[in-house]
Amino acid sequence: MRRITLVYLLKLAERDGQPSWFRPWLDAERAAQQLRCFQPTLIPGLLQTENYARAVLRGDEMLSEESVGRLLAGRMDRQAIFTQSDPPQFVAVIDEMVLRRTGEEIRGLMAEQITHLISCAEQPCVSVHIVPAEVGLHVGLSGPFVLARGADGGWVGHLENQLGGTVVDTEDGLATLLARWESVRNEALSRRQSIELMKRVVTTWS
Repeated sequence: MRRITLVYLLKLAERDGQPSWFRPWLDAERAAQQLRCFQPTLIPGLLQTENYARAVLRGDEMLSEESVGRLLAGRMDRQAIFTQSDPPQFVAVIDEMVLRRTGEEIRGLMAEQITHLISCAEQPCVSVHIVPAEVGLHVGLSGPFVLARGADGGWVGHLENQLGGTVVDTEDGLATLLARWESVRNEALSRRQSIELMKRVVTTWS
């Protein structure tokens, strides 16, 4: 039987004319054995609560309520990878300022989201690492990215931008993303220290 690699899934999705720019990455995400995610501005989609995700999606004034509902359902469905029999190892690095976004109107929202994030971080298949605010400028502030490793050991990357996203599967591109991952991961706190920080932060939102 032919081994199905992440790159093969990406090319298959593109060949079959999937309607969304995100579909090729979704196939890679579902097939991954390990996911590495860096997010300097938002909670990663796989760790978002429904209320937080809805608020993020509604921030795009070009989306109708119907579109928001459809995208929200899709985002929540993606989180099912953590409840499957063999979930991927998910490692997330998040900038501390994501946890401290200000605004009285989001106080309850953030308290719920960070509590959920702590719960996720305590699962065996999920690690959350926080880059503390005192780190200041670092290479990750150039933008978010995700890396997926398949059963064959190969990597595929994904870059988000204002117009959608871009799949990265070239040798040079992946080498750059893997190097930047090591850089931001080295700036982050340990798993235990990150959970302790999140517990302190959530009290400021309660």
